[in-house]
Amino acid sequence: MAALYIPIPRLRLILATVKDTTPLLQQTDFPPLRRDRVETLQLNLGYLCNLACIHCHVAAGPKRTELMSRETMRQALAAADHLEVNQLDLTGGSPEMNPDFRWLVEQARRRGLHVMDRLNPTIMEEPGYEWVGEFLAGHGIEVVASLPCYSKDNVDAQRGNGVFEASIKALQTLNQLGYGADGSGLKLNLVYNPLGATLPPGQAQLEADYKQLLGEEFGIVFNQLFTITNMPIKRFGAILLSKGQFDDYMSLLKNAYQPGNLKAVMCRSLISVDYQGYLYDCDFNQMLGLPLGESDARMHLKDLLARQDPPRRIRVADHCYGCTAGQGSSCGGALSP
Repeated sequence: MAALYIPIPRLRLILATVKDTTPLLQQTDFPPLRRDRVETLQLNLGYLCNLACIHCHVAAGPKRTELMSRETMRQALAAADHLEVNQLDLTGGSPEMNPDFRWLVEQARRRGLHVMDRLNPTIMEEPGYEWVGEFLAGHGIEVVASLPCYSKDNVDAQRGNGVFEASIKALQTLNQLGYGADGSGLKLNLVYNPLGATLPPGQAQLEADYKQLLGEEFGIVFNQLFTITNMPIKRFGAILLSKGQFDDYMSLLKNAYQPGNLKAVMCRSLISVDYQGYLYDCDFNQMLGLPLGESDARMHLKDLLARQDPPRRIRVADHCYGCTAGQGSSCGGALSP
């Protein structure tokens, strides 16, 4: 299929006029899933971002105002204590643009929680965010940085002019701080998304290509590459509909379904929390407004604190095929070789 590059004015028109894909996904034959445990709370700190990428399932951007409050962060930390989770996974938008980002990270690290920051590296090049790299390194935060391709043309087509150059400069800064270096303890992982309506290529080979090309051209080192399938929801879903590619993309996902990936999907060990403190089985369900578990009633962090165990049943829909197609896809990359 052709790449989904769309000029910004045309993109704005699409998002204003095309209906959401949610109703098309809710009738599903995807197999039932149950949660085994909760190891990770994934907190969406808000939809504010300095970029507006065409693949973004959150529809984040510079004009979004939704941000998690410090009080909700306190409730999330209490829930982490209550459930004895060992990891916070911070996402957005650009999580660092939340004014209480540093407070949350400091509180989590004092508790001994492992913290992952899903970093849009260009934020480090924005005025007022020069502190990001040193802060993350100083607190031993695992960085998961988005770099959807090692090609300047492809990255700029997906994210905007100048994004590739800014990303490279930020990754070089992280390397200078020790990220990606052997023995530093500072993990730097990169994230690849396909440019269009295709499945990601094999993660192992693509990681080798990234390491070779980024190393030779820019001196950049990193730990792992995560390949993530584009989900047919929000901004990317609207573009698929506008181009008449939604049905074909869903067929691609379903035809590539691998049942062996079910045992490793991230929702079996994770709870997703939106900026208001409401709970979901994953970040994608959060964006579709599908509540945690089997009930149509939304559950909040406050409700979770009153329970011994979170709901075990996981709400599924047709977009779940995106996590189980081919080599599989999760926030930690491919699920199978």
